[in-house]
Amino acid sequence: MKPRLRLVVPTSTRCAKIEVPEFPDGSGLMQCPGAALPNRDDRSLFDEIFLPHLAEAYRLARWLTGNGADAEDVVQEASLRAFRAIQTFDGTNARAWSLSVVRNTAYSWLLKNRPRAVVLADDLGEADRQQMEQGDAHRSGVQTPEQVLLLKLDIESVQDALTRLPAPLREIIVLREMHQLSYREIAEIAGIPIGTVMSRLARSRDVLAYMLGEQDK
Repeated sequence: MKPRLRLVVPTSTRCAKIEVPEFPDGSGLMQCPGAALPNRDDRSLFDEIFLPHLAEAYRLARWLTGNGADAEDVVQEASLRAFRAIQTFDGTNARAWSLSVVRNTAYSWLLKNRPRAVVLADDLGEADRQQMEQGDAHRSGVQTPEQVLLLKLDIESVQDALTRLPAPLREIIVLREMHQLSYREIAEIAGIPIGTVMSRLARSRDVLAYMLGEQDK
């Protein structure tokens, strides 16, 4: 049987456990929040809008925080934020809206607990910047040497390199390559223009390829 990720949400004067298939080691989200109780309409909206994306929310939080325990804290807090803001959902894209709540919650958590981890995308070293500029010249339908390298390396090496990317670059490549989101959806989640999404994605791929190239030497 698959382990289950359990989210505790307020329903009345007690807490109810919602079990969602997948992830990660069965530890679950057990904290009972002392938030204001949503009305029945809010609860129904939450069940419809946020809950279907809970497992994906956990995956994103885990990539951004770097470990399962912190990801659980982020998803728990994000669920409370989603409850409180559920009436602000515009009805267009529940997945993007839910992941944007998780993403923003993760950054708030990082700023509070690990401020050094929140490196701005423009605050990279000169060596990384040069590697990114070199990579810009290779944009075409043909695989670049960096792309070939990514295919050859094992998953563990790629995951390790991803965790060392600055958070703003890591989130873009995770949302695009692992969550298979469109540029428009990523722009909505991250709150940035589509052009910025594309440039950060190119930058993150180049930095990642550079890291993996150094690792493979």
